[in-house]
Amino acid sequence: MTILLANGDYPVHPTLLALLSTAERVVCCDGAANRYVAEGGTPFAIIGDGDSVAPHIKERCAHCFHPVAEQENNDLTKAVNFIASLGETDITILGATGKRECHTLGNISLLIDYHRRGLNVRMLTDHCEIRPCQGKQSFNTFVGQQISIINFGAKGFGSTGLRYPIYDFSTWWQGTLNEATDTLVTIKANGEYLVLLDYPEMA
Repeated sequence: MTILLANGDYPVHPTLLALLSTAERVVCCDGAANRYVAEGGTPFAIIGDGDSVAPHIKERCAHCFHPVAEQENNDLTKAVNFIASLGETDITILGATGKRECHTLGNISLLIDYHRRGLNVRMLTDHCEIRPCQGKQSFNTFVGQQISIINFGAKGFGSTGLRYPIYDFSTWWQGTLNEATDTLVTIKANGEYLVLLDYPEMA
C-alpha cells in the first residue's frame, strides 16, 4: 500500500499520523512535501508542477521530485498516475480535504474515477473514511456508527444493517447521516456511489 499525501489540511488524527510515520512509501502532492519533511518525513516521491514546493525542499528532495507540467489533471491525479505507473493498485489518500472547498469536493469526487480504473483507493480524513463503491458492498461497522452515502447516478438502492431505509437519492444530502444498527452493513445498488464511514469518536 502507498500513502498519498495531498496538500489540503495536514492530518491531526492519531491513526493518520501513525500511518504517515510507519508507511514504507509516502508520495506527496507538490506542496504537501513542505509539512511532511518539516515533520521529519522523507518522501518517496513528490509529484506536481512544483509551484507550491518550498525552494529548500525542492533542493533537498531533488532526487525524488518528479515535475509534471501538464494541467489537464490536478496534482492528486498526477500523483495517482505516478503510483499506478509503479504497478501499485492499493492507495490510501490523506490530506485531501480542507483549505479550499473546490479542492475538497473535486478530490472526493475523483475517487470514483480512480475506482473505475481498477485501483483499490480510499480517502482518510480526520473524521471519516471515504470509499468508492459499485454494486453490492459490505462493511464491518459498529452499532451507532454514522454512515453516509453519496450517489453518483446509481439506481436500485437497498441495504441491511442501517437504521434508515435508503433509496435512489437525487441529491447528495439525502444520503447523509445514516446509522449502523449491526456490526455488518450491506449496501446494494446498480451503479457507483461513495460511502463515508465516521470514526468511533464521531458517533
